[in-house]
Amino acid sequence: MAEAETPNRSPEIRKDKIHNRWVLFSPARSRRPSDFKAKSNPQPNNQTECPFCAGHEHECAPEIFRVPAGSTNDWKIRVIQNLYPAVSRELDFQNPVSLVGDVAVSGFGFHDVVIESPVHSVNLSDLSPAQVGEVLLACKKRIEQLRSCDSIKYVQVFKNHGASAGASMSHSHSQMIALPIVPPTVSARLDSMMEYYKQTGKCSLCDIQPNELLIAESAHFISLVPFAATFAFEIWIIPRDHSSHFNEIDSEKAVDLGGLLKLMLLKMSLQLNNPPFNLLIHTSPFQDDPSNAPSTHWFLQIAPHLSGVGGFEIATGCYINPVFPEDAAKILRDVRISNNNI
Repeated sequence: MAEAETPNRSPEIRKDKIHNRWVLFSPARSRRPSDFKAKSNPQPNNQTECPFCAGHEHECAPEIFRVPAGSTNDWKIRVIQNLYPAVSRELDFQNPVSLVGDVAVSGFGFHDVVIESPVHSVNLSDLSPAQVGEVLLACKKRIEQLRSCDSIKYVQVFKNHGASAGASMSHSHSQMIALPIVPPTVSARLDSMMEYYKQTGKCSLCDIQPNELLIAESAHFISLVPFAATFAFEIWIIPRDHSSHFNEIDSEKAVDLGGLLKLMLLKMSLQLNNPPFNLLIHTSPFQDDPSNAPSTHWFLQIAPHLSGVGGFEIATGCYINPVFPEDAAKILRDVRISNNNI
């Protein structure tokens, strides 16, 4: 595997200008950056079939749509309701904004699942760039459907890989939760990006100069380790062109993103021993003020789970990262993937 060392480097506290928070980099607390590995396979899988597999559709919650439309046993992707939803589409919507003090309203919303393949053993990184692009376009289609519901303000798309990252099913899938509120972390991100725009006249993501933080790039996207990465070997994939909403992506860019996302997942899996991870799409609310458009820019985050979160992080919101982003980026850059796997 690739090697990168930063001898005798002192701790640093770096500002994350996107989320307006601080990250403490403390390499003295870790082994060599190149020695970081997941302890074991995140989701040992002795199953060969499950409710998400082709032929078991009747075991799942109701289907919303499938790809291709009108397919029967030869479907590629299915979008279904979550059988154990965190929110309920059956409840009446109550506007929480009009209330003050301690607020409790009905848990209205939508919680859906995107089954990425009919085959149990296939991971997202096993799919071709075009197939990964189809998964992304399925997410886009569902977001567009949810956008027609006036009470929904934000949709979070996420993927949990591995039990310690929150996955309860080993069959490869993503999820999305549509909420009648804008979550506070999202608001803080948008506020921070707006503040940067007011001070500089530039979008904070368009203004990034990757340099030694760059991992790879494609026609429409770049992948990098962020300057103030919260997690060791964290990866961001950012559209080159300014765009506020993920659901503005077109077919060409979805396939292009699919190729770069596949490459990042393969590099991370090979270097870090198939670690548990969360994949997150950070986008803008549906009803965002148009004046915010110049400052907001969507991106995709991959956060591997290589160490736990302790009391300091919970108390302060300031994470300790034992690997400097420059070291992580070099290691990931140098991981070679066979053309047969891309």
